[in-house]
Amino acid sequence: MIMVISEAAWFCLAVTAALGSIVFCKHKSPGQLGRPVVWLTGLCGGAYLLILSFFWSLVLFSLLCFLMCMYLADQELLPVDQKAVLVTGCDSGFGHALAKNLDKLGFTVFAGVLNEKSSGAEELRRNCSKHITVLQMDITNPEQIKDAHSKVIEKVQDKGLWALVNNAGILGFPTDGELIPMIEYKKCMEVNFFGPVEVTKAFLPLLRKSKGRLVNVSSMGGVVPLPKFAAYNSTKAALTMFSSIMRQELSAWGVKVSVVQPGGFRTNIAGTNDVWLKNEKDILDHLTQEQLRDYGRDYVLLQKNFLNKFESFTCPDFTPVLRDIQHAISAQSPSPFYMPGKMVSLWVYFAFLSPTHLFDYCVKKIFVKSEYIPRALHMPN
Repeated sequence: MIMVISEAAWFCLAVTAALGSIVFCKHKSPGQLGRPVVWLTGLCGGAYLLILSFFWSLVLFSLLCFLMCMYLADQELLPVDQKAVLVTGCDSGFGHALAKNLDKLGFTVFAGVLNEKSSGAEELRRNCSKHITVLQMDITNPEQIKDAHSKVIEKVQDKGLWALVNNAGILGFPTDGELIPMIEYKKCMEVNFFGPVEVTKAFLPLLRKSKGRLVNVSSMGGVVPLPKFAAYNSTKAALTMFSSIMRQELSAWGVKVSVVQPGGFRTNIAGTNDVWLKNEKDILDHLTQEQLRDYGRDYVLLQKNFLNKFESFTCPDFTPVLRDIQHAISAQSPSPFYMPGKMVSLWVYFAFLSPTHLFDYCVKKIFVKSEYIPRALHMPN
């Protein structure tokens, strides 16, 4: 009898692992939080089957199969039916690629751009279908938001707006939090947080009417503290929390809210070399005599090397991000969080679960190099 139970348990474990693998492979997007959770649930459930009685093993096995089938059913994508989607920050990067991708899929796309005469805006007009509309939309300008809102209503009329993707954002110049001028903190917060909030408030009535989707593009940095990104990560943390609260509040209206937290991808969010030089000059101009003495001018000038090295670790392929955003827009039951990018989920789980001292030690070993030590710390006491 023991042998029968053992064989049955191993059979259940094998089938449960197979079902978990199906979920794992069918939904290839690495950013979907639900996928690893279901996979781990199946694995843990299979392990329990080895120590439970034959009857309870079958009961648990059946329950796991049911939950996995329910999960797979929830991942079914809704038909496009020319649903209208507004995407901000479409001049380049994720927004530009997303606008083109959604247009190919048959969505009616409203592509908000910072400059309607930019090369990215012109490319969208030239290469996309008639279902795309390029909108001048600086998300820090209330008048441009209002004007874009009027144009969207005029075009969609009774069809409504199905989804809003708040994608526009800036990185700023990565350096120590003490050295970042207050004007840069405020600029990052204005673009990365206040802008998306104002756009969301403007278009929420349309989303509530369609029972549609709100998708906010945050960052891994919104939950994982990393040196040099005090301004950027703080704004993304604020956007992540705002999104989570909106998810709770808007559920009563049938609006589903998702947060996309990408890792490092090679967009132009860091700006050009000219922008880096300007930011570098602004930092030097705002330093006090004490800060200049303790950090040193050379230390500030080295920060752009950190930015160059950081960019060398980024991925040029936006596919994981685009796939996750499409899922958030189209899935019957989208995930509340997506984490596209290599090792992003690992970093997030590590930041949440590891002891703080261990996490800080690992970050220091990986990100803090000897050449990036302030001058005063090189000197003997």
